[in-house]
Amino acid sequence: MRSSDRDDLATLCRDITHSFVHLETRDAYGTEIELTHWAMWLRGEPDDFAWLDWWLEMVRGHRAAGRSCRRLRVVSEPLSEYQRWVLTFTELFVNAGEDVRYVPRPRLVSLALPGSGDFYVFDGRVAMFLHYTGNGINASFEVSEDPNTVKPCMQSFEAAWNLATVFHDYRPA
Repeated sequence: MRSSDRDDLATLCRDITHSFVHLETRDAYGTEIELTHWAMWLRGEPDDFAWLDWWLEMVRGHRAAGRSCRRLRVVSEPLSEYQRWVLTFTELFVNAGEDVRYVPRPRLVSLALPGSGDFYVFDGRVAMFLHYTGNGINASFEVSEDPNTVKPCMQSFEAAWNLATVFHDYRPA
């Protein structure tokens, strides 16, 4: 992922006025920043999660201002090793004010989801699609303000959200 892409994502997340939603559809990701920390977890080493501070602080600010931040993880069960790792620190996101839910893939068979997979929708008017390589590394972002693109993303997110389980209640199979 180019640093300009990361900056665009951070700016869109920071500058919301009402809400953002984030759909995650992959069983594993390979972002540069995460790989080091995932490797630490695999070796049984502790992590202080300082690398997440910028995100958690942003979410705290949004929640304090009454803005909504929701993340929906579509997962395969049993969980991948990556998703098991992420589950160990999801509480940090929740404690910061992000509403995180999980939905196993089989619950979504009757839903139409955007073929691109992962996306954000900011304030119900801007969609950002995250395009990944086969090994989970983010290759690019694509932004659209076209209502014919944004509206189906929000509709599919809400439909999947209604089938999902709140983080604190989620028990992987």
